[in-house]
Amino acid sequence: MNKVRWFLGVLVRGFALVGAFTVIAQAQELVGVGARQLVVPFENMTHEPRYYWLGEGSAVVLTDDLVALGAPALSREERIHAFEQLRVPAVATLSDATIIRIGQVVGAAQVIIGSFEIKGDQLTVRARPIRLDTGRMFPEIVESGALADLFAVYARVGRRLLPDSTVTTEQMESAHPPPAAFEQYVKGVVAENPATQVSMLKEALRIAPDFQRVRLALWSVYTEQSDHQRALDVVKAVPAQDRLARQARFRGALSLMNLGRNADAMDTLLALNVEKPDPALLNDAGVTQLRRAGRNAIPPTDYFRSAAAADADDPDLAFNLGYALWLAHDSLNAAMWLREAVRRNPDDAAAHWVLGVALQASANAAEGQREKDLAKRLSASYADFDRKQPGGNAVPPNLERVKTELDEMSSLHVEDVIAATEQRDQREQAAFHVDTGRRLFAQERDADAINELRRAIYLSPYDRQAHLLLGRLYLRGSRVQEAIDELKISIWSDDQVDARLALAGAYIQAKDAAAARLELQNVLSREPNNADARRLLDTLPPP
Repeated sequence: MNKVRWFLGVLVRGFALVGAFTVIAQAQELVGVGARQLVVPFENMTHEPRYYWLGEGSAVVLTDDLVALGAPALSREERIHAFEQLRVPAVATLSDATIIRIGQVVGAAQVIIGSFEIKGDQLTVRARPIRLDTGRMFPEIVESGALADLFAVYARVGRRLLPDSTVTTEQMESAHPPPAAFEQYVKGVVAENPATQVSMLKEALRIAPDFQRVRLALWSVYTEQSDHQRALDVVKAVPAQDRLARQARFRGALSLMNLGRNADAMDTLLALNVEKPDPALLNDAGVTQLRRAGRNAIPPTDYFRSAAAADADDPDLAFNLGYALWLAHDSLNAAMWLREAVRRNPDDAAAHWVLGVALQASANAAEGQREKDLAKRLSASYADFDRKQPGGNAVPPNLERVKTELDEMSSLHVEDVIAATEQRDQREQAAFHVDTGRRLFAQERDADAINELRRAIYLSPYDRQAHLLLGRLYLRGSRVQEAIDELKISIWSDDQVDARLALAGAYIQAKDAAAARLELQNVLSREPNNADARRLLDTLPPP
C-alpha cells in the first residue's frame, strides 16, 4: 500500500486531535521517566541562516539530555527513519497535527516541539510538551542563557521536562563535547553533499578528538559511498573503553562483510555475541557463513535458527532462515519459515516469491503460483525476473538480509511500529471489503462479490474469511479447482471447521471422495456431533 496515501489518510484524524489537546478540564502531569518521548527539530525564530543547524541541534541535544535523565527518547536515527518511512520532511515547520500523528505512530507518550531565538550572544529556548496519552498540551518551558552555554540551557529544559529524574545535572552534561565540535557535527549530519559531510565531521574531530559519535557518523557517510575500507578505518579508532565501542566494533564487522573479509567479520560478530547475545549478531553470522560457500564448519541455518528463536517477531530473521533452507534444498522447512515471514510482514515481496518457489518444488503448484503472483503485484522487479526465467522456478541471488543495528530488542523498532499501524489500517479496509462481499454473496451478485473479496485479499493476503467466501463463490460458479485453492488458503490462514466443511464439499463436486473423507474425518475428530459432516460423510461411497 502506498505509504503516502496511507499517511495522508491517518493524518486527517490528527487534525481532529489538535483542538482536543489544547483544553483539558483536570490538571495532568508531564510523563514520567519511563515514558517514550519524541523531540522534533526546533524552529529558528531568529531567521538567520548561520543558525540553521541549531534547529536539528536542539532536537539532538535535548534528546541526549532526556536519555541521560532516564527517558527512552527516540534517537535521531530512529526519528529520521520514521520520517523517511512516512515520507515526511525532517524540518521544524510541520503542523501540530502532523507532529501529533507521527508521535502516535511511533508509540511516543509525549512529543516535544519548540523554537529558539538568538539575540547577540543570548540564547532563548522555548519547548512545549504535548502528552499524547491524555491529550494535554502543556504551557511552554522557557529557558535563557549565553549561546556559549547552550548545553546548560537545554539541560534546564530537560530537567523541567523530567522533574522526577534522580540523575544529577553533572551526570547529564558529562558526555557533551565542546560546543564548537557539536556545531560542526550537526552541520555534518544535516549536510546533503557527502564531501561537505566529511569535511565538517572531520573538523568536529579535529576540535574534539574524543567525540566518538562523529566517527560513527563518518562511518555512515563512507558506507553510503561504498568506501568500506575508510569506513572500517574510522571506527577502528574508537577506543575499547568508550561507551560506543560495541557499536563501533559491530559497524566494523559490517565493513568487513562488505569488503569480503568474511572470516574476520565472523570473528568479530561471534566475540560480540559472547559478550552480550543479540539476534542481529547471530543473523549476520549466518549471512557471513552463507557467503563463505564451501567453508562452513557450522551451517548458516544454525545461526539463523538461533536468531529467529531470540526474536520471534522479526520477519527478516524468519525470511533469512527460510531462504537459507531453500538454498540447502530443504523446500518443506523453507516453506514453513517463509510462511512465518509473510505472516509477520504480508508486504514482503521477496518472501512471497521464495515461498512460491518452495511450494511449487513441494508439489503445491497452485498455492505456489498464487504466492509468486502476489510477489509480482507487490514489486515489479519480480515480474521482470519472471519474464527472464520462462518456465523456470528460480530465485534471485543475494536475497539474504543483513542487520545494521544492535540492541533493537531493547529499543523501539520504528519500522515495525509503522508497519503494524499501516497493516491495522489495511485490515480495517479489508474488513470493509469482506463485509461488502458477504452482502453481495447473499444477494447472489457473484461477480461484484468476487471483486470485493479480491480487494480484501490484496490488502490482507491471509484473511481467512475472504478466502472462505471466495471459495464458496467459486464453488457456486462451478469453478471447483479455484474454490479448492481458496479454501486451502483459508485453512492455512486459520484452520476452522467451516472452511474444512466447505473444502469437503468442493472435493465431493470434484469427485475426489478420498480427499473429502479426510476433511470430514478431520471435522469429526474436532466436533464428533457435527451433523453437516456426518451427513456429507454418509453421501460418500465406501472406501
